Parts: sequence; structure tokens; C-alpha cells
Amino acid sequence: MEPRPQTKNKSRSYLLAALLILAALNVMLLYFWYQERQDNKTKDATIAAKTEEVLSAKTKLDSISAQLDAKIAEIQQLGGSVDSLMKVKQQLEVDKRELRNVNTFDNRKYDQKIRNYQALLTQKDQEIARLKEENGVLVQRNESLAQENTGLKAERQSLSDSVMAVNTKNQELSEKVSIAAALRAERVTVSAINSRGKERDGDSFKARQLDKIKIAVKLSPNGLAKQDDKDLYLRVLDPSGAVISDMATGSGEFTYNGEGMIYTTMQRFTFDNSRQEINFIYGRGGKRFNEGRHTIEVYCEGFRIGEGEFTVK
Repeated sequence: MEPRPQTKNKSRSYLLAALLILAALNVMLLYFWYQERQDNKTKDATIAAKTEEVLSAKTKLDSISAQLDAKIAEIQQLGGSVDSLMKVKQQLEVDKRELRNVNTFDNRKYDQKIRNYQALLTQKDQEIARLKEENGVLVQRNESLAQENTGLKAERQSLSDSVMAVNTKNQELSEKVSIAAALRAERVTVSAINSRGKERDGDSFKARQLDKIKIAVKLSPNGLAKQDDKDLYLRVLDPSGAVISDMATGSGEFTYNGEGMIYTTMQRFTFDNSRQEINFIYGRGGKRFNEGRHTIEVYCEGFRIGEGEFTVK
């Protein structure tokens, strides 16, 4: 018996309704996919734009930092005061470090900071011009006095000696500033770590109980030192004076007084002038430390900044 026409029409209606529902679902899914894709594109564009703004701000701050260093050096050479510029330099380094957090970056805020720094540089150009003019007047006066006293050779020679003494003094002061900005180790302490990881303080250890050494370098505060990333090098010398080193475990070479020197281990850190402590853990890969007195030398930025020692029995 064939199906009734009414039954066939109902089946076709159900099928058509199902197809329409499926089509509507597909359209909705396509719309949601398109919207998500557009949102992702917008987010990517925003992140890219913000990253570009951060890079632009960093480039400008690096340029300002270089100009500021040059003006500090020039004003010092002309005999002017740089106390306010040193404070500005510290704030500039803080602003540069804060750029690392892209999420909190405010372009308008940094634009204003950059304009303020640029205005300060312009102001210091005027101060430098004034100092040069004042020094120029002094030079002219000295030349006039020299011409008026051409017959007084002894006095002219004395004046020449005085100028040489001033230049020598300026050079000594410049060297003292460089030395004053160098870091110093307030103390260098050593702890022994056995094979079970137990730590023991002191300056004398038994060889069989010494699997690794922990060296703690506590830095003295120094307001003249730049607050940036620095490399700290350790040289551990055995009782014979030989440097303990193993290139496979991180040893290498650095330059000191124009010559290459082997270091035992090194660590990069960010100096923040907080009397921070830098810790090193060093082991000889299963080898024992020789019996006798060991010497520790600490170096940073071309200076030997501290030393310590421990004894192996």
C-alpha cells in the first residue's frame, strides 16, 4: 500500500525544517567565528601598536641618556655642579626599567617625560654656553696678563707650572670619580655544602664533607654607581695559586687591566643600590678541593672589588 499524500507532505515539511535549522546554525557559527577572528585581529593590532610605542620611547630615552652623560662630563670639565643631573640620571634609569612592563605602559605619560627631559637638555646647553663664556673670559685675562708680563719669565714659568698642576689635579679628580663609582664588596663569606645538600658556615672545612661551596658577596651601597645590569666574576685560587676552572661548568675569560684572565664562575645581576647579596654555588663535578688555603677574588666592571678565603683540611 503506498503512503498517503498527507503523510508524504508532513515528511517533506520536517526535512525542510531540519535543513533550515542546520543552515541557520551554520550561519550563526560562521558569524561567531568571524567575530572572534576580528577581535583577535584588533587585539594583535593593539599589542603591535603598543609594542612599537614602547620601542620608540626606549630609543628616545636611550638617546637622552647618552646626551645626559655627555653633558654631565662637559659640565664637570667646565667646573659646574652636576648634583641635580645625577638625580635626573637616576630617575631616567628608573623610567627605562619600567618600560619592561608593556601592560602598564602609558604613551602620553612617557611623551610628557621625554619632553621634560628634552627641555632639561636644552636648559643645560644654555648653562654650558655660559660656563664656556666664563672660562673664555678667564683665558683672555690670563693671556692679557701674560702679554703684559713678557719680561717676567720667572713669573710666567710659575704660571705655566700652576696651569699644569691644575690639569693634573683635574685628571686626578676624573680618575677619582671613576674609582668612586666602582662597586665594593662589603664582605665575602663561604659556606660548605655536602653531598646531601646540608650547608655549613665557616672558613675551614673537611675535604670529605665538601661537595660544593656557596660564596656570598654582599655589596656596599654606592650612589655614584649606575643601577643597571652588571657581570660579577669570581676567581677561586687553590693552595698552589692556580685558578680553579672548568669551561664545561661555566668558567671563561674576562679582561682586567687590559689583559685576559680566567674566571671560575660569573653571574649577571641588576645593581639596585640596596646592599644586595649575590650568591654563587660552585662544585667541581665530583672532584675534591685540594687541602690547604684557597683564595677568592671578586671582580666587576674592570675593578677588583673584594676578596675572601677558606681552608680545606
